Amino acid sequence: MSGASTHVTVVVPAFNEADRLPRTLNDIASFVEADGRRFEIIVVDDGSVDSTSAVVARMARAYPLIRLIRMPRNRGKGHAVRTGVVNAIGERVLFADADGATPIEELYRLERALDDGADVAIGSRAVASADVRVEARPLRRLSGRIFHLLVRYLTVQGIVDTQCGFKLFTGAAAVDLFSRMRMDGFAFDVELLMMAQRRSYRIAEIPVNWTHQPGSKVSVVRDGLRMARDLFRIRANALRGLYETPHLAPGFIPSTPTIGRWEPQSVTHAGR
Repeated sequence: MSGASTHVTVVVPAFNEADRLPRTLNDIASFVEADGRRFEIIVVDDGSVDSTSAVVARMARAYPLIRLIRMPRNRGKGHAVRTGVVNAIGERVLFADADGATPIEELYRLERALDDGADVAIGSRAVASADVRVEARPLRRLSGRIFHLLVRYLTVQGIVDTQCGFKLFTGAAAVDLFSRMRMDGFAFDVELLMMAQRRSYRIAEIPVNWTHQPGSKVSVVRDGLRMARDLFRIRANALRGLYETPHLAPGFIPSTPTIGRWEPQSVTHAGR
């Protein structure tokens, strides 16, 4: 990963997030200004049909550190995050949800774990800590517990919350893991963590503040069933050896499950 002068890349996947995204991006930009290090923010518009791209482009004129990658059609959160990460130039790469459920200041908690030797630091809503607060709806808590029973049985061991949308990687780990990803949907977090465990990366699960935000695009029932199905696909992929070799190169916009190619007609680098 090039561009060592950029300390942190923040990747924000977005699908029809014109309403919630401005507050999140303003919060991140204000945090960056106070922090003083060199950041970049990559927003990947995953084929939105609202004004998400226009909102990001407008904000990029005020904050030149913002980059917009606009995908021609909706492919899924995993695809969007992967697209952002393989185009990142930061020494560390964070992906964070567009709703801002986890405040950007929680980055410092994850960075301390990397400073202590971890390769991957993941925010967790399930690890107890006296100085964090998690506000989640009961149905989501219940569905999460059921899902993670399957996760532990089929894929990932020893991690309580695989799905929190706030994860930090060293640049080297990000390139290695995201170049091997296959899943386009919400189960991509499980895929990443399974690969990280198999490749002997140090993973730290860190308690973070998290608050449910209205306007979620996730259906507990519909998407929950798809994610459960995808766990079996991930297990099958691993048994077939599909994660042994990278299939994406840094700097490409993936448009298919194989090696992507640069598609300038579908990409806008706002603010650059």
